[in-house]
Amino acid sequence: MLLQHHHWLPVFMIAWCIFLVPGCENNPPANPHVKIDANKTSVLRFAVTTSTQDSGLLDMLVPLFEQSHACRVDVIAVGSGAALKKGESGDVDVVLVHAPAAEDAFMKAGHGIRHEPLMHNYFLIAGPVEDLAGIRGKDLVVALKTIAEGSHRFISRGDGSGTHQRECDLWQKAGGRPPWDDYIESGQGQGKTMMMADEMNAYVLCDQATWLKQSDKYRLVPLLTGTDKLHNPYAVMVVDPSKHPSLNVKLAHSFVDFLISVETQILIADYQINGHTLFHPDRLSEESTK
Repeated sequence: MLLQHHHWLPVFMIAWCIFLVPGCENNPPANPHVKIDANKTSVLRFAVTTSTQDSGLLDMLVPLFEQSHACRVDVIAVGSGAALKKGESGDVDVVLVHAPAAEDAFMKAGHGIRHEPLMHNYFLIAGPVEDLAGIRGKDLVVALKTIAEGSHRFISRGDGSGTHQRECDLWQKAGGRPPWDDYIESGQGQGKTMMMADEMNAYVLCDQATWLKQSDKYRLVPLLTGTDKLHNPYAVMVVDPSKHPSLNVKLAHSFVDFLISVETQILIADYQINGHTLFHPDRLSEESTK
């Protein structure tokens, strides 16, 4: 298992830094609060999903990249839909999202020049411990129909995020979402939506990383987890500089190279909260065989 690397992670990170940047062993430790010269060529604008940011993974990875490339990464955490719009308008250099259909449309429309699968986890449906709808153990599509037919409370993000797009896709597979009074759109990010669902004792679709990071705050319990229908892939894309000449495309490619490197993929595999892995790297076996 990849998790066997975890016990030597600190030594590995030092070796990784020395490998990437000669003389790095003489630099001070990476610190996200260290001020680095923010001239035009040393700043990377990075739009990322709120679920990735809330997981804490970037708090480990971004400082490593900043240190090794003498740059600053401005992280903008929004839903996948908003992140892609920022890419379309040239407001960011790189986007990291989890919305496969929207990513495909983004690339086909010529807004991106590079699309790299990065990692994955799973969505889950959480709900009240008493599970009045009785969805525990049911097929996902049957579970959604049961929630709707029983008019049980369900909180949706309703914000065009990757999570919301997946929810809409699941409802389509369930034959469409019927209207009912207790279907509520929060219009908020994942964390706030989870908090709202918990306060209202409702069912909610959530990504695994956010759940593992924040579940100790909630009374809700996971009722459906880990099925193929709940697979949640993340990808990173470089925005097309031909449409937006001010983009820092060289640094953008370097950042993507960093994220899909063997060293970083192992860090992703080893990243845990309370003994649980939040993300599974998609490039590790592929890259390791080269």
